[in-house]
Amino acid sequence: MVRVLALCASLLLIGGCATPVSTKYNTDFDNVGLLRAAGATPVKIGPISKEPGAKQDVDSISLRLAKLDSPYGTYTAYLQEALQQDFENARLLDANSPTEVSGVLLHNDVEAGVSTGTADVAARLRVTRSGSVLYDQMKSAHVEWDSNFVAAIAVPRAEENYPKALQKLLGEFYRDPQFIAALKHQ
Repeated sequence: MVRVLALCASLLLIGGCATPVSTKYNTDFDNVGLLRAAGATPVKIGPISKEPGAKQDVDSISLRLAKLDSPYGTYTAYLQEALQQDFENARLLDANSPTEVSGVLLHNDVEAGVSTGTADVAARLRVTRSGSVLYDQMKSAHVEWDSNFVAAIAVPRAEENYPKALQKLLGEFYRDPQFIAALKHQ
């Protein structure tokens, strides 16, 4: 009986638990500074979708035996919320703007490894104005952090670092001169 209990305890430490976890997006104010400095016109944030027929379900993230749930319902909604927050904090959000930023979440993966955790995200953002496409590009981001053999440590670290991957991804767009030019287009 002691061996069975020890084995069960070991499996919980290695594998984690099957309870949902989530963390909200935190605006990166360096990214907000990039948007403010761009001299862009206000935009509205349109829908973020997933690629039809994709092999990976970008709205589902599993960490060991735990499922990382989006606090916004889906990870496409998570990316949409991140854009919304960044543009709102940059004072560049206007629901009535003819310029819209929308996109597709292409890749969304988080690993809570034994020693290193990783998050890889990719998206295609499109900027349109009155129906005309001004920008349509794909960017990706990769972040790493110290993980742990023990799931009770590794899973929260992965949860904590996921928003940093989205911050880095959005920063790739905000640093793209073509993206900024599309936001300035009149």
